Formats: sequence, C-alpha cells, structure tokens
Amino acid sequence: MSIDEPSLARLMAAAQRGDRAAYRALLADCRRWLTRYFARRIAPHAVDDLVQETLVSLHRKRATWDSGRAFLPWLAAIARYRWIDMLRRQKDEAELGEGDAAVAAEDEAVHARLSLDHLLGLLPAGQAQAITLVKIEGLSIAETSRLTGQSESLVKVNIHRGLKKLAGLVESE
Repeated sequence: MSIDEPSLARLMAAAQRGDRAAYRALLADCRRWLTRYFARRIAPHAVDDLVQETLVSLHRKRATWDSGRAFLPWLAAIARYRWIDMLRRQKDEAELGEGDAAVAAEDEAVHARLSLDHLLGLLPAGQAQAITLVKIEGLSIAETSRLTGQSESLVKVNIHRGLKKLAGLVESE
C-alpha cells in the first residue's frame, strides 16, 4: 500500500472510532514512513528504537489528532520531537571531558540541525513546513502540496518567502 495522506487520514479516523484492523494497518504504514524518515537523520542501529518510541507516542496522542487537519504533518511533528529527545539524550550521555578532542563531525551535524530547527521555528508554519518537506526531505512540490493541503503555487511562494526570511535572519546574526 502506498503511504499517502488521504489513506493515512482515513485509517486514523477509523482507528479513532475503534476499528482495530484500521489501527493495525495505520501503525504498519506509519512504521514504514517513520523508518524512511529516521533513516536520513540517525545512525542505522538507532532507527528501530526511535520508530518504536514514535509509534508509542502516536498511540498516546492519537486522540489529539483532528480529522479536519492533515495527518502526515501531525505524525512528522511527533517524529521530530522524538528525534530531538533522542539527540538530547545522546548529548547528555556523551558530554565531552576537558581532555577530549574537537567535536566530531557527527556532533556538528546535530548542532547544525538543531540550529536549523530553531531558525525554521522563527518562520510562519506554512513556510517552515514547505521548506522542510521540499528542501530538507526532498519531496516534490506536488507531493508537498498533497501532504499540506497547500496549492502548488502556495508551496512555491512559501519556500521563496521562507528562504528569503531565513537569509535575512542569518545575515543579521
């Protein structure tokens, strides 16, 4: 089954109404989507644990999803929070001592991503979402349009305006 917004939203709505088969199908589809999502962000050995943590969070938060809103951005937000929590745990576990060498490239990537997330948080939600999906996750304009409910033109405008604002923020630093 393809993992698309309308299918996932239908499954989630049915799951909220108590349909166990729909819930199992939803979790299977979400597992596949989350595995791809995290595979681009973390070490391969940590993907399964983070997928499982995110599915547990989805289970706990399932009643908060509003069927009038898109499902995938809601799931992506949960995944992002679980990912950031994992990064914070890793940072706490691996505090560098005074005798340690320079920060590893992996740590620099983590800090860069946290900085990027901070900057994206300064943008209007539509702009941040469009930039994240197209420029960071590599989705097409059409895919992003379907996921977000924005027209393709609006996705392009949001990307343009968001990148312009980000450039201004970076320059002002």
